[in-house]
Amino acid sequence: MAHRPAPGAPAAQLGGDPSALAAQIVADARALGFHRVGIVPVAPAARHDAYRAWLAAGYAGEMTYLATPEHVAARRDARFLLSGARTLVVCALSYAAPEPALPPGGPRGKIARYARGADYHLVLKEKLARLADCVAVAVGRPVAARACVDTAPLLERDEAERAGLGFVAKNTLLIAPGLGSYVVLGELLLDVAVAATGDEPVRKKCGGCRSCLDACPTGAFVDAFVLDARRCISYLTIENTGAIPRALREAVGTMIFGCDICQEVCPFNAAVDAGHGSSVPAPELAPAPGARAFPELLALLELGAAQFKRFTKRSALRRLHRVQLLRNVCVALGNARDVAAIPALRHALNREPPLVRAHAAWALGRLGDRDGLAGALAIERDAAVREEIEAALGG
Repeated sequence: MAHRPAPGAPAAQLGGDPSALAAQIVADARALGFHRVGIVPVAPAARHDAYRAWLAAGYAGEMTYLATPEHVAARRDARFLLSGARTLVVCALSYAAPEPALPPGGPRGKIARYARGADYHLVLKEKLARLADCVAVAVGRPVAARACVDTAPLLERDEAERAGLGFVAKNTLLIAPGLGSYVVLGELLLDVAVAATGDEPVRKKCGGCRSCLDACPTGAFVDAFVLDARRCISYLTIENTGAIPRALREAVGTMIFGCDICQEVCPFNAAVDAGHGSSVPAPELAPAPGARAFPELLALLELGAAQFKRFTKRSALRRLHRVQLLRNVCVALGNARDVAAIPALRHALNREPPLVRAHAAWALGRLGDRDGLAGALAIERDAAVREEIEAALGG
């Protein structure tokens, strides 16, 4: 996409001075609210072979789009995303708000921290588009640019490490010193030559610590730096469109969208969790008012289509379909072990689509509602749901 200087905007004419242009881009990015920014020349990805090996091992699960030729090619060389790209600007935005106290009442689910405010995809794209406009002003000509967030085929954490924003930790997330791992990343490809910032990538500092690997309740880490997405709670509750494997449901706990466990145990996030981080989180990503972090599960189970749209509007939660959310809520209710949920789960078992019914049956089994399950089995016609009911009854 071409970005042009606004009519009447004074042009700094820095296009012939890559170092001065880099300094201006960093200053503009900071003014837009980015907490970290680094600039590197576009280059083939150093870890592309590791990415292909990860795909070959089947760790991507249902995310088959990651293995399409266009995705594989673009992750090897970003010039597939923008022909003529010469420079990559990598930016980080913090969402590191301290964890609130669990509200009274219940039962309640838990939403990952990054999804408690505005949709970071929208926030990052808007800021990156404005940054591209700033670059056009600085060079005094139209600039070809492409803004990327994690939906674009780019090995963004590797690029962030190369740009000096931080280091990739054993849990595969980027740790930005002073911010921890509670950051979202955005990248801007430019057809302009800009000097690189920084000298060398930040040295890896995990050392012998393996807190993140050991804390994962589903055992999603094959090894340090290797995640089997098929066992990751974030994948199970978001990317996975089918049933959550029965063997993993108890480990999902009451998380209904994403997971922060491997981040919450990380020593680099200790200051953030204590409210002593080195920077203020981006206001756009601040948690929405109310019980956004820990919503009431019974209320969610009653959401109709229109209410669901309101609940997910302009948040990262919009990645879910309603049946996925209700599936997750059923699992959380089963793990919450609150018998007050039995009437609502029975209702879901009678009226919701098969995916939700199957997980409602599992939850009712956890709550010991044999009468409700037996009554549902007598009228259920879907084979998968019947199998779940029979398993919940111990048959």
